[in-house]
Amino acid sequence: MYTTSIEHHTQLSDELIDTLIGLSQQVPEFDGRHQAADYQSRLSGKPFLVQLIRIEGELAGYKIGYGEANGEFYSWLGAILPEFRQLGLAKEMMQDQEHWAKAQGFNTLAVKTYNRFASMLQLLIKQGYKIAGLENSTANIDDNKLVLNKLLS
Repeated sequence: MYTTSIEHHTQLSDELIDTLIGLSQQVPEFDGRHQAADYQSRLSGKPFLVQLIRIEGELAGYKIGYGEANGEFYSWLGAILPEFRQLGLAKEMMQDQEHWAKAQGFNTLAVKTYNRFASMLQLLIKQGYKIAGLENSTANIDDNKLVLNKLLS
């Protein structure tokens, strides 16, 4: 069994942004698309949680979510580095994020995932998320975004 730990960050710093960029560049699905300005614009002026998960002390992934004006907590972005997948880390971070959001007074957690990420969709459904909408892509059915919600009761 591995020892895991999850760090919580609720303040944005240049060091944290650099860590997130470095991690995202190791995630093949992200194509290095997220830059410092993306993190700043998404998180500035909102309550947010950045989670960094470590396995045996080594950074293995992250998850980012923030509060919306409608009182919903939106789980925006997250990934487990390829060499650490299939160890239950995504589920561990998801449950940790849900507990944190509920403790902060959020009643609903929302997430979007692409059709092409079947394993993420399966995990969300197993964890009690319900499909609430679809954002169609005219270019490719794999690029359709599924919107899922979970009540935090």
